[in-house]
Amino acid sequence: MDVSLVIRHRLEEFGLDQRELAQAAEVTESYISQLLTRRKSPPAPNRTDIYDKMDKFLRLPKGEMARLATAQRREGLKRELGESTALFGEVRELILRKCHPDKAPHVRAIFHQQPFGELERLVTGKLLYVVKRVAKQELENEYWLRMVADLGGHSYQEMRVIVLEFLDTDIFNLSRENCGTFLDPMIESWDIDLTTFALDIILNPRTVPENVRRFEFIEKEAEPTPDEQSGLAEFLEDPALSAGVTADELTFLKRLKFRGKRPTALYYYRELQSLRDPLHFHTG
Repeated sequence: MDVSLVIRHRLEEFGLDQRELAQAAEVTESYISQLLTRRKSPPAPNRTDIYDKMDKFLRLPKGEMARLATAQRREGLKRELGESTALFGEVRELILRKCHPDKAPHVRAIFHQQPFGELERLVTGKLLYVVKRVAKQELENEYWLRMVADLGGHSYQEMRVIVLEFLDTDIFNLSRENCGTFLDPMIESWDIDLTTFALDIILNPRTVPENVRRFEFIEKEAEPTPDEQSGLAEFLEDPALSAGVTADELTFLKRLKFRGKRPTALYYYRELQSLRDPLHFHTG
């Protein structure tokens, strides 16, 4: 039994109609109709809030609609597995247009040499992830939804449907509508280090207060705090304290971390002597 059948059965059992269900789920009646006629797949439970509302309205155990949707989506994925889909040309052009000007020619060349290859999937996936996270956070913000709805000429209920559908999309199904409603207005720019693949995403400050996101894909040591650096610098500048320090010993000293304390040059000297003392270590 799938989502559509369960909804139809419960509506008939309790003498309810699609309009009432749409009001309870805070979506359009058209959206409910498309779910019932299977013109739309049920959205992923972790990306929407309509299933709890439907459970309550249809008098089902909490979590029942989400469970059915998960099972139905899993079966659909099995049928689609193995099919490849490239990005629409408009989507790729938007992503390239938002790229930092210094990197755009290099990124464009890679995209064309490796259509929907690792780099294109990586960048597209991270941009989509960031924008979807913002949209999900704002889903319960009626002011934000109404503001975005007014800008696009939609009603509040229509905008909720648009957001719910967007939260349910992935990089294989990005559309020009997704770009025009979300990615284009919300992403200011992005930049990538093609050596380390560190990715910086700048969001539009008019739509997101904290508008900088950074993703890194290499392991790196945390930098010492300024206070830690000053004590270590004094230690290194004093030959009486740091004479003979090796590269391995210096790496060890740089990795020392302190919480709420400011180490002095003398501390680093004593730490070095402790490190060199064989009595402090087991042998064999």
